[in-house]
Amino acid sequence: MRYKNLVGMLAIALSLAGTSGCGYNSMVDLREKVNEAWSQVENQLQRRNDLIPNLVETTKGYAKHEQEIFTNIANARSRLINAGSRDEKIDAANDLGGALSRLLVLGERYPDLKADAQFARLSDELSGTENRLATERRRYNEAVRDYNTYIKRIPQKFTAGMFGFQEEKYFEAPKEAQQVPKVQF
Repeated sequence: MRYKNLVGMLAIALSLAGTSGCGYNSMVDLREKVNEAWSQVENQLQRRNDLIPNLVETTKGYAKHEQEIFTNIANARSRLINAGSRDEKIDAANDLGGALSRLLVLGERYPDLKADAQFARLSDELSGTENRLATERRRYNEAVRDYNTYIKRIPQKFTAGMFGFQEEKYFEAPKEAQQVPKVQF
């Protein structure tokens, strides 16, 4: 009788160990995919950061009295550069995106600026970078979705808790992006 109990407990322990080991490896895999996707987002954020000073300097010559926009861009860019955690970077990137969209609107207010070849080239580069950034954000969010879904399933939920796997944050659009823009004629 005692032997049967020991064999039964050993079988249960081995099956649990086998299940948790596979789940653990999959969680590590998925977390690495999240990290890889995030590094691509960071690459595009850096590309955008590198373009901003040139765009701002080109614009300043035409719109000297739009100081608030330039200050907002500088502050948002600084927050992004100094952000420590992924969550802080996401928030700062969203703020910077909003500030940049206000800068690009200046091209509509100042026809000479819109006609400037340097401004046009930098605006096109920024637009392309924003498209790349949107693609990388989508890929990041897909990786986060796969990871978060996996660690919430049973039995992985127990393994995730034991080994400290936690839910990752999505890169969501800021609240300002959800508002309908005002168009005035």
